[in-house]
Amino acid sequence: MTDSAAHYLEEARRQLRGHKRMGEGAMSQLRDEDFFVTLDPEANSIAILVRHLAGNMRSRFTDFLTTDGEKPDRFRDREFEISPATTRGEVMNWWEEGWTCVFAAIDPLGPEDVMRTVTIRDEHHTVLQAINRQIAHYAQHIGQIVLLAKHLRASEWKTLSIPRGKSEEFNQKKAASEKFDRGVPGEK
Repeated sequence: MTDSAAHYLEEARRQLRGHKRMGEGAMSQLRDEDFFVTLDPEANSIAILVRHLAGNMRSRFTDFLTTDGEKPDRFRDREFEISPATTRGEVMNWWEEGWTCVFAAIDPLGPEDVMRTVTIRDEHHTVLQAINRQIAHYAQHIGQIVLLAKHLRASEWKTLSIPRGKSEEFNQKKAASEKFDRGVPGEK
């Protein structure tokens, strides 16, 4: 179990860092005003999504192992309101503060912690379940951030993965690199 638990934590950290990089890659392509654009009156802007993520991250991961993940001082509904005076800098500070909470809680965890019980809104979860719940939640909202950023940048968008129409080229380069790394004769 210890090896599986250690592997799980390593993978959870890898995924969370990947989600953080993906969001940052999308937001780095935006103009300041793009952070506050909504597609319709019911939609969330990137700024609102970041504020919500940061609020969730602070609540879930502050005193992660010892207190309920829904903190009494969290006012979730306010996370979906943005002042007209809000700046890109403030949004990026929320982003960093949220991720700081996540990694401050997850990085010190050891294999022995994976099956410990934590609560979220008075519901019991294993640490594994709680982390998986948050990975899914963050992936959903970061996907929304990427979609909005791609929509707003249109033809100026720089892909965060393999460019459209370049999969075969990517696969060939990867295969050639793997052969080179293995030292396959005649493949250098």
